[in-house]
Amino acid sequence: FQTGAAVGAKVNPREEVEELRRRREELDTEIALLESEGYRVEELEQHIDLLHEYNDIKDIGQTLLGRLASLRGTTTRDLYSHFDLELDD
Repeated sequence: FQTGAAVGAKVNPREEVEELRRRREELDTEIALLESEGYRVEELEQHIDLLHEYNDIKDIGQTLLGRLASLRGTTTRDLYSHFDLELDD
């Protein structure tokens, strides 16, 4: 996480603390809104964990398709159509 200060610039510790406090308030507000809509923090954390797992699996699949395309001398795009996969997923 980086505050609004530029990378490499001197950061005033007080400003950084204030920025972090503002960000915490924003996140608390977002959490309160989601809870008011019926979501639970634990449920949201589980969804985030599942999304991370999905993305990891998808990345592995992309790597495998890339290697297979290389071995076959074709493109990943051609393999998508060969295996009836959606390009925009």
